[in-house]
Amino acid sequence: MKVVLLEDLPGKGKAGEIKEVSKGYARNFLLPRGLALVATSTVIKQVESNLEKEKLEESIDRDKLVELAQQIEGREIRFKARMGDGERLFGSITAADVAEELSQAIGSVIDKKKIDIEKSLRKTGSYEVVVKLASDLNPQITVVIEEEKETKTETEKKAEKKTAKKKEKGKEKEEEKKTAKKKEKGKEKEEEKD
Repeated sequence: MKVVLLEDLPGKGKAGEIKEVSKGYARNFLLPRGLALVATSTVIKQVESNLEKEKLEESIDRDKLVELAQQIEGREIRFKARMGDGERLFGSITAADVAEELSQAIGSVIDKKKIDIEKSLRKTGSYEVVVKLASDLNPQITVVIEEEKETKTETEKKAEKKTAKKKEKGKEKEEEKKTAKKKEKGKEKEEEKD
């Protein structure tokens, strides 16, 4: 049975090719999943026109990707993160974090799936990361992770907040005790009247 492939199939062919396949493979696999259509003259013409449109769009997209790759290539992205023991981070820097920072830096949206990080970055240092824009466009960026240093004013502010909260809780407890005593005195007076 002759079919026109609508998508690239590894080992079978590329989209738009006319292939001879067994009837069972076509009926049970290719046709129900929308991967191919039965090869008729009208279907062949439609597929050819669609492929021409896709090639035109692809060439336009390709120019944009080349320009984007030139913007990205060699860029350095810096992260400041809180540290634990042995230069390990609290948490990690993921592909999503890198994509977000890179998007802000170049002013164009980069999908986190395009960032090639094998494992999340969990230590300080400099890392080379590949951005996979297309099969042959893979610009590299440098991701630098530095320790976030708290200033004395920040630690002092945190300490002040803690002491203020403790004082507020203490005042609330005193007020609760006073209201409880007043209620008890009010009950005692009512009992004396009775």
